[in-house]
Amino acid sequence: MDFEPWEVCVTFEVAADLVVDGDDDPEWQAECQAAVEAGIREEFAQAGAGPSPAVAVVLRRMRFHPVDSHPRAFLHVGRLAVRHALAAAQRPPRAAARRQG
Repeated sequence: MDFEPWEVCVTFEVAADLVVDGDDDPEWQAECQAAVEAGIREEFAQAGAGPSPAVAVVLRRMRFHPVDSHPRAFLHVGRLAVRHALAAAQRPPRAAARRQG
């Protein structure tokens, strides 16, 4: 998943070249994609005390497991992706590594 600057609000997109591993049922994929989007929107809504972020979230890869993949898991993945993106955005930039020698 990529988080990219956007004009307004939160936009969710599925990449045209989406890579899918492990399942070829388009209806199941669509249900899980919707769950990812719901998780993203829920997490942004819960985290947002300020103005709504202007971000496009692009789903580029989905991996399905025969036992563990279900919409609830994909909802959780969407929420975790937002948490990680927000934490990364709040970290100070890394200083350039010093050369020794």
